[in-house]
Amino acid sequence: MKTIRRLAGDESAAPPLFPAPARQPAPLSRGNVIFLVGFFLGLAVLVVGNLVHVPFAIMSPGPTMNTLGEVPGEADGTSLISIDGLPTYEAEGELSFTTVSVLGGPGYPVDAFDVLWAWIDPSQDVLPVDEVFDPEASEERIAEENAIQMEGSQEEATAVALRALGQKVTTHIAIVEILDDSRARDALRPGDRIVRVGDTKATTADSVRGALQAVRPGEEIEVEVTRSGKQVVADVPTTAGAEGRTALGVLLQLDYDFPATVTINAGDVGGPSAGLMFALGVYDKLTPDSLTNGRDVAGTGTIADDGAVGPIGGIKQKMAGARSGGSEYFLAPRDNCPEVVGNVPAGLEVFAVDSFAEATRAVEGIASGRTSSLGRC
Repeated sequence: MKTIRRLAGDESAAPPLFPAPARQPAPLSRGNVIFLVGFFLGLAVLVVGNLVHVPFAIMSPGPTMNTLGEVPGEADGTSLISIDGLPTYEAEGELSFTTVSVLGGPGYPVDAFDVLWAWIDPSQDVLPVDEVFDPEASEERIAEENAIQMEGSQEEATAVALRALGQKVTTHIAIVEILDDSRARDALRPGDRIVRVGDTKATTADSVRGALQAVRPGEEIEVEVTRSGKQVVADVPTTAGAEGRTALGVLLQLDYDFPATVTINAGDVGGPSAGLMFALGVYDKLTPDSLTNGRDVAGTGTIADDGAVGPIGGIKQKMAGARSGGSEYFLAPRDNCPEVVGNVPAGLEVFAVDSFAEATRAVEGIASGRTSSLGRC
C-alpha cells in the first residue's frame, strides 16, 4: 500500500477529502438597515435640495471699496476716483462704500440648501424674491437699471461735492432711455436735455411730470429739448403711465455741466447706494487737508442733487461687510436707523446722517476724535 505524503508548503499536493460548505452571507442587522435607508434618503434630499430652485433672494455682506484708493484687481493702479481740470491732493485713510451680494434674482437662482444656510447665518437675510426684484424684469433689464442708477448716483455725487467746494455746476433734466412702449420714440432721443414741456420750464423731473398732466394720456404736448447743442421743438404723443397719469414713456435723470472731468470706476457694482461715499471721496480729493486724518470710515446712502442722504437696502449686510473689511466707523442714513439698531457688529461705531453737510461734519469729528456730539441711531 502506497503512502501519500503531503509536502509542507505545497497546498496543491492533495485536495481535501471533504470540501468545506459554501459560506452564506450574514443577514443585515436592524441597525444596518436603518443606516442604509437613512443614507439613501439623505442622498436623495441632497440631490433634490441642490436641483430644486426656491423663490427666495439671499442678501449677504459684499466687499468694500475705498473711494480714496485704487480699483481692486487693476494691475495698472487705476484710481477709483480720478479728476482732471482741478487741483487734487493725496488723501489719507479710507472712505469706503459698502456692497451687498444678492442671490436669487433672474439668472442667479438659489436652492433649498442655500436658503437653509442663510437662515443659520445671522449676517444674511432671506426674503421673498418678489420683494427684491421686479417679477416681470429680466436679468438684462435689472442689470441695465442698476447701471443707470449707478451712473446717476455718480453724477449727483460729483455735483454735490463740487458745489460744496464753491464750484459752479449747471443742472439739466435728460432722457436716459426711451421705453419700448413709448409713443415718443420718433420725436425724442436718449441724451436729449428737456428745456420745457408745454409752457413749463423743466427744472426737475417732478416739474416735467407735473407739466404733462396738462393733457390727457394719448394727446400730444409740445416739448423743447437740446440735442447735440441745438434746440429742437416737437409735438410729442403721450401715453398712460402709473395710476393713469400722463407720461412720455421715458426714463429721466439729472445731467450736469461740470467745471472738471470726474471719473468714478466702481467696476460691476450697480445701484444708487454708494452716492454718499462717492461725494465724500470727490470732496476729499479736492481739499488740501485729509478729511479722515487716516481713519478707516465706511458708509452707505443715496445722494440727491440737493445733498440729501436717502435710505438704502441691506444695511445689516453693509455694516457686517464694513467691519469685516477693517472699518471702525460707519455712516448710515438716518432713515435706516430702525434696521441699524440691534444689528451693529462689535467694534463698529455707527453715525446717522441725513445730508452731505452732516456726513462731512461726522467724518471731521471722527478724524479729530471728537464724536460725542455726532448723531447716532
